[in-house]
Amino acid sequence: MEFPRLVIAGTSSNVGKTTVTLAILAALRARGRRVQPFKVGPDFIDPGHHTAAAGRPSRNLDGWLLGEALNREIFTRAAADADLSIIEGVMGLFDGASAVSDIGSTAELAKQLAAPVLLVLDGSAMARSAAAMVQGYAQFDPDLCVAGVLFNRVRSEGHYRLLKEAVEATTKVKVVGYLRPDGGLTIPERHLGLTIASEDGFRERYERLGCTLAEIVDLDLVEALARSAGEFPLVSGSSSLALPHDRGKDEVRVRIGVAYDPAFCFYYPENLELLEAQGAEIVRFSPIHDETVPEADLLYLGGGYPELYAEDLAANAPMRRAILDYAERGGAIYAECGGLMYLTEAIRDFDGRAHEMVGVFPAQAVMRRAELTIGYRRCTVARRCLLGEPGLTIRGHEFHYSVLEPNGPLEYACALTDAGGRQRDLDGLVKSKVVALYTHLHFASQPDLPRALVAAARARAELRAR
Repeated sequence: MEFPRLVIAGTSSNVGKTTVTLAILAALRARGRRVQPFKVGPDFIDPGHHTAAAGRPSRNLDGWLLGEALNREIFTRAAADADLSIIEGVMGLFDGASAVSDIGSTAELAKQLAAPVLLVLDGSAMARSAAAMVQGYAQFDPDLCVAGVLFNRVRSEGHYRLLKEAVEATTKVKVVGYLRPDGGLTIPERHLGLTIASEDGFRERYERLGCTLAEIVDLDLVEALARSAGEFPLVSGSSSLALPHDRGKDEVRVRIGVAYDPAFCFYYPENLELLEAQGAEIVRFSPIHDETVPEADLLYLGGGYPELYAEDLAANAPMRRAILDYAERGGAIYAECGGLMYLTEAIRDFDGRAHEMVGVFPAQAVMRRAELTIGYRRCTVARRCLLGEPGLTIRGHEFHYSVLEPNGPLEYACALTDAGGRQRDLDGLVKSKVVALYTHLHFASQPDLPRALVAAARARAELRAR
C-alpha cells in the first residue's frame, strides 16, 4: 500500500524546521489535502502546533523510545486515511542519542519509514557553500534519500537564485523554494521551546504561513517528493498497541481523571489510548479552573508549564485541597514532571517567588535557568508501586529546568539510566498510592504499565461499587 510521506529535516537545530513544517501543513490543508503530521523525538510542543495547523492529531515517532516496529505501526495506523504524511525531524538530520550511530535521529526514522527527506537549510549567509552542505548531507549515509532542499531566511529572489543555481549545478537534490525571514510568522519561544498552541490564537498565523509558502515554494514538487516514497508494507499486531478492551456486562466502570489545561498538556496520545484500551474512561479536568477533582479512580497529572501558571494554581485553593484529600484518602495518582512539581509544597519561579502547591511531598520545585536536565531515560521499578512490580522497565525522557529541594524525607520507587546505560538520579517519588516522576514515560514502550495503572484504578472502582 502507498503512504505518501516526506520527512522535514534540518541541517542543525534552529534552522526553522517547525516554521517550514507548519507552513507546508497549512498550505497542503488549504489545497484540500488530508495531511497527517508526525514529530521525530520526545516532543510535546511541536506536535500541538502540528495538530492545530493540520486539523489532525500529530504523533511522535522515536527510534530509541519505541523502536522500528512500533514506529511503523504508529505511522500506518495514523496515516491510513491521509492523502500524505509530513514528518518533522529533531535537531540536525543525523543528531540523536549517539555520536557514532544514528539511533534516535531523524535519519534513523527516515530509513525506518523508507521516506525521502526535504532538507531545511538556513541560507541567510551563504551562496555556493550551500551546494557543499547539501552534497555532504546527501552523501553522508547512502541508505538515506535526501530528495529536496528548502532554503529558509532568504531575503530576496536574487539571493535565492544564487543558492538554487549552486545546488542544481552540483547535486541531484531538487530545490523546492525558499522562505523569507518574518518575525510576524515565527512562533514565539520560551525556556522549554515554543509557546504552546493552546495558549494563543495561532490559526491565522498558520494560514498566513501557508499562503506565504504557496507563493514561493513549488507545492506540486513537495507533493511529488512525498509520492516518490513508494510502497510501504502494512504492519499489524504489535504487542504494545493493544486492541480495544471488551468490557463485560458486570465489569465496574473505571474512570481516570486527566489534568488538561495550559499548565498540564504534555501527553503522548498513545498513553491515553492505551489506558482506554484497558477499559478506562478518560475524564479531563482543569487544576487551574475547576474547584474539585472529577469522580475518578485514578488521577493522571501530566507535564506542562505549571511554573508559568503558578499564581493561578496557587490561587485555586479548593482544587489543591481536593487533590491532597484525594491522595490522603488512598486515591491513586500518577504524575509526570509538571504534575510532580504541582504535588510538592511549592513551586519557586525564576524570580524566586514561592507559590503554594498541593503538598503531597515535602519538597519545593525550584526553577533554575542554568540547570537544564535533558535526555533519554530507561526507568526501572525498584519497589512495588502504582507502576508495577520490581524489575519493570519503561522508556522515557527528561526535559526540565526545575530541581527538587527537600523539606523532609523523600522516598523513590525507580532507578534511572540514560541512553548510554549510565546511572542517573533516582526518580519516582512515592507516597501511599501516589507516584510522581520527572521522567515522561511512553506507555507503548512497556504495555504492562497501562495495565498496572488501570488495574489499580479498577481495584478502587470495585471497592466503591460494594
